[in-house]
Amino acid sequence: MPGRTIRVLIIDDSPLVQRIISEGLAKDPNIDVCGTASDPYHGRDQIIKLRPDVLTLDVEMPKMSGVEFLRRLMPQYPIPVVMVSSLTERGQKTTLEAMAAGAVDFVAKPKGGDLAQMIDELRTKIKIASTANVAHWKNRQYEPASGGDAGLGINKTAGQIVSKRICAIGASTGGTEALREVICGLPRTFAGTVVVQHMPVGFTKMFADRLNSLAQVVVKEAEDGDIIYDGRVLIAQGGKQMEVVRSGMGWGVRCFDAPLCCGHRPSVEQMMFSVAKNVGNKAIGAMLTGMGADGANGMKAMRDAGAHCIAQDEATCVVFGMPKEAYAKGGAESLVPLPRIAATLVNMLR
Repeated sequence: MPGRTIRVLIIDDSPLVQRIISEGLAKDPNIDVCGTASDPYHGRDQIIKLRPDVLTLDVEMPKMSGVEFLRRLMPQYPIPVVMVSSLTERGQKTTLEAMAAGAVDFVAKPKGGDLAQMIDELRTKIKIASTANVAHWKNRQYEPASGGDAGLGINKTAGQIVSKRICAIGASTGGTEALREVICGLPRTFAGTVVVQHMPVGFTKMFADRLNSLAQVVVKEAEDGDIIYDGRVLIAQGGKQMEVVRSGMGWGVRCFDAPLCCGHRPSVEQMMFSVAKNVGNKAIGAMLTGMGADGANGMKAMRDAGAHCIAQDEATCVVFGMPKEAYAKGGAESLVPLPRIAATLVNMLR
């Protein structure tokens, strides 16, 4: 985490929320709330005037939605943004749209009145966001995400061919859009794939459904007992650990309540250790953008078991933490730019 003072601008239409967030962030000596704004237009003026390092942005805003604001802001003035999201279905959908429009991460408003945990999470994510690489958004033309067979919708069904090979992917900060690019680049018959993306309870199903509407492969939120089929991607549930286990002639997933691993639930580490143990040299792996080291030892175990693994390179990562650690520990045999990862995974299976 950076030792310097991070200048933060809070954009939220509620004076009460502005005050709560400001007072909560002020307790951290490394964070300076340099200003607040009540709507995106005021926020734009404050950005130009105050030059903050990070924005916090409410998902649902008056005059202009937080998503539309991001679509206009990021190509002109790329800046790390942490969204403040509601747990409603609409809030989840809008949050994922915000991630696609350039937000680095998000925190979810608690269902009850206790905001202490959210503020603590927000402090952490602001520090991570301050290190994020968002320069690639400069002059970028926003286009809705699409895949090779976009529009197939969530009624697609995978074939019932039990996978003989398995692909394991881990991601965290910046991973929602990295995963979109990778998964939308996979062919319909690609090996069964398991994914851990750090994401809270309630968001993973909508995230999986969104990817499913864009990709050629079938994408679904993993459920305990799901079989791993070719052409199927299983996204670990928020709030549960996921492991790959033997199931008949192939493999399935076990989703269960368990303690945090490497500070996360779901954890890339726990998933990849299970792949190393139960799949061995029949697996391949990829580590995408993310803060920290979750999965580094698990990917090394996969390599030791005979699997081939890669990691996203620094230039295309939002945060070069998890890929860096995986590569440094010998888990990833090479660093690959994001636009080439899907093709590289396909070639690895050949």
